[in-house]
Amino acid sequence: MKSLLFKSKPKTPIELVRQTRDLLIYAQRNNSDTRESKREEKMVELGKTLRDLKSVLYGNGQSEPVSDACSQLTQEFFREDTLRQLINMLPKLNLEARKDATQVVANLQRQQVQSRLIACDYLEANIDLMDILVAGYENTDMALHYGTMLRECIRHQSVARYVLESEHVKKFFYYIQLPNFDIAADAAATFKELLTRHKSTVAEFLSKNYDWFFAEYNSKLLESSNYITRRQAIKLLGDILLDRSNSAVMTRYVSSRDNLRILMNLLRESSKSIQIEAFHVFKLFAANKNKPSDIVSILVANRSKLLRLFADFKTDKEDEQFEADKSQVVKEITALEVETKELS
Repeated sequence: MKSLLFKSKPKTPIELVRQTRDLLIYAQRNNSDTRESKREEKMVELGKTLRDLKSVLYGNGQSEPVSDACSQLTQEFFREDTLRQLINMLPKLNLEARKDATQVVANLQRQQVQSRLIACDYLEANIDLMDILVAGYENTDMALHYGTMLRECIRHQSVARYVLESEHVKKFFYYIQLPNFDIAADAAATFKELLTRHKSTVAEFLSKNYDWFFAEYNSKLLESSNYITRRQAIKLLGDILLDRSNSAVMTRYVSSRDNLRILMNLLRESSKSIQIEAFHVFKLFAANKNKPSDIVSILVANRSKLLRLFADFKTDKEDEQFEADKSQVVKEITALEVETKELS
């Protein structure tokens, strides 16, 4: 009975954030006088507090999260530099605490306070935190945690624009090919998010940076010796070029003979999935009503090989749209030969 009477009442969301902040400040002190046992005790306490924050934001399995509590927690979290302290402290946390911290940061990007995503306001004022998160891909232990945080942060258009316009975007051509499969896959997921989520920002970025970006994309990704890299890259290229927002970029891409050469090589791959994805880009070359003469020449010179390839070209499952697209491509290539004969 006595233990029930004196049981401490649960901390409010605001108290939880303040306790987290105090523990983070304490843990980052390089105080030689602090006993190791005391420090370990505080780290355990920090781990528990991060779990409690996660329970408020996600619910605890028995009850759903309460919007008012989430709002209070979010407001207090971004009132001071708690996010910066947590990101800096992440490498010193144990694995479970890192996971909890990552989930907390990810969730906070979606929390609205009075119909406003205040995480976006905070990040715009502390945009250098993206430098830490992107560079996290170079740390094997931290890459997946920082990568998850980064993907959630670039849900905010202004943050995605910063990453795209910085030198960081060039690093992804390297990160996507890291030998660690999980880290490379995570970097590829972030790269895809950067290039597909915010349509107007992506279109502007690709228009301004067309030359160097696609030179890198072709040589580092589409012509990579790594099968998974090529497969992911050709799929993403299709997603980019088939998006209406990128129509000007698409028109420019399909007017290049070098790009056509790369696509025709991908059509000859032994992998059916790469062939199919390459076809979805190749059909844009064929459908272009204003084909440059060198594109026409290449298509006509390879006409018989292409028609032979498409004659046996099928998806694993019946796909009416694919068959319709294939028929149209065959028609376009055949018509090019007729036009050539008429001109001669």
